Amino acid sequence: MNPFDHHKYRPAASVAIENRAWPNRVIEKAPRWVSVDLRDGNQALIEPMNMHKKQQMWGLLVNMGFKEIEVGFPSASQADYDFVRWLIDEAQIPEDVTVQVLMPAREDLIKRSFEALSGVQRAIMHVYNSVSPVQRERVFKLGREGITAIARHGAEWVKREAAKYPDTEWVFEYSPESFSSTEIDYAVEVCEAVLDVWQPGADQACIINLPGTVEISTPNLFADQVEYFSTHIKWRDHITLSVHTHNDRGGAVASSELALLAGAERVEGTLFGNGERTGNMDVITMAMNLYSQGIDPELDLSNSEEMMRIYSASTGLTVPPRHPWFGEMVYTAFSGSHQDAIRKCLHQQQQDEAWQVAYLPIDPRDIGRDYEAVIRVNSQSGKGGVAFLLERDYGIVLPRWLQVEMAQVVQRESDNSGGEIDSAGIYKLFEKHYIHDTSVMRSHCHQLQDYQLQRNGAAHIVDMHLKHGNETVTLNGSGEGGIAAFVDAWQRYSGQNVQVIHYDEHAIGRGTDAKAVAFVRMSVDGEHISGAAIDADSVTVSFKAIISAFNHLR
Repeated sequence: MNPFDHHKYRPAASVAIENRAWPNRVIEKAPRWVSVDLRDGNQALIEPMNMHKKQQMWGLLVNMGFKEIEVGFPSASQADYDFVRWLIDEAQIPEDVTVQVLMPAREDLIKRSFEALSGVQRAIMHVYNSVSPVQRERVFKLGREGITAIARHGAEWVKREAAKYPDTEWVFEYSPESFSSTEIDYAVEVCEAVLDVWQPGADQACIINLPGTVEISTPNLFADQVEYFSTHIKWRDHITLSVHTHNDRGGAVASSELALLAGAERVEGTLFGNGERTGNMDVITMAMNLYSQGIDPELDLSNSEEMMRIYSASTGLTVPPRHPWFGEMVYTAFSGSHQDAIRKCLHQQQQDEAWQVAYLPIDPRDIGRDYEAVIRVNSQSGKGGVAFLLERDYGIVLPRWLQVEMAQVVQRESDNSGGEIDSAGIYKLFEKHYIHDTSVMRSHCHQLQDYQLQRNGAAHIVDMHLKHGNETVTLNGSGEGGIAAFVDAWQRYSGQNVQVIHYDEHAIGRGTDAKAVAFVRMSVDGEHISGAAIDADSVTVSFKAIISAFNHLR
């Protein structure tokens, strides 16, 4: 038998739901976010966080604006217990932040969890037990009644222990673990058994959390499950409906987004999707998805570098370069057509209008990025990327005709080197091929020494000295303007037929430090040549650009 055999798997069961409402809804506000980095994320690390790393992560989560944070599993880990005590004893919990702890439906562990939280102002006590068929039949070897009894007893123990600490505001949360793999009618049944014990209402806040413990199907099926649950649970008006999705199929964010459409109000997840197997739902991605649609995510994601630094220092993990929104390369374009479109859009984007830049769904500056890495150049790039980097870093605005030429120069170099060329490398190529042409022997090059330009009526008369090898040559000519006079002088000197096809010039910088850059394209006896120059004087720069072009002649 072939070990790679799809016949041993079965599709997930669909949910019988009529007139589903979620496909016709849109997300209009952020959910209640819950960070589970310090619990779910932490237990998935090769080296779990020590006290210092937990404190770092806690500080980051609070500064980002999380109001509910699952801080650990204090009944199962001394490190988690000590961290919870540090939060309480050292008064590290802001008044508007609620801590949450996880505990299985076991009496001794529930009691230990309440002890860990003694003295806290407000806390969410999150109890769970597994309810799916595979867990019931193969792990616990119990029927539905036996599993429901575990859940009910867990609820009773939570309620009993909470009564021992009347000075704390307790919120009860229940998760039917593996909800996404459980028959939907039984998921409703077991949660109702728990709620019947807790009696949610004005005196007792309760949360039902629906975990996609293992992602088993497409996000639309999870949305169906959530909507069915939301419309069938009898305590619906007195509970907060929460979801906790995992990323086994790569759809955790989508599942949580559709769950909001289906009735969920609260979302648990981690920074950058850290968690067991393929991870938890990535709060960063989902929050930025909302942000890009003009919805306040109610989290501060503006300092990307600080977030990633603390995340990596605390977890030992790195953010992949293609991670949505925050990856190192997600705002980088190598494609020539993409670069051209980005450059043109950025030139037209106004500060007081909605963001409209091709290939950039948000302004990278919003999350602490700049435009340094928006456009990078390799052999796949085109004129737009080359032009963008020269303009951004050197103030040189290539005319379109030269963009095409320069892109070919850069592409040849990139093909030869087999890699990326940065803006400094592009500028060196610009100098080499258009300003200081070292591709020909120096003895064949001309260099401007001095000139005099006089006006006689409509005509301009130029007298010029050029150094050519070890010789100095004198040129004289006239024409309507300095460029025409120089061209006439060159034709007299060389006997060549010269026509100026394109000439462009612009200023670089301002004030006393301003310079001019000039670009010229000419036809010399039918051969097209190009040159450029930079100089403080606008007439001198035009002459130098023409000489640079002539130096291409063999």
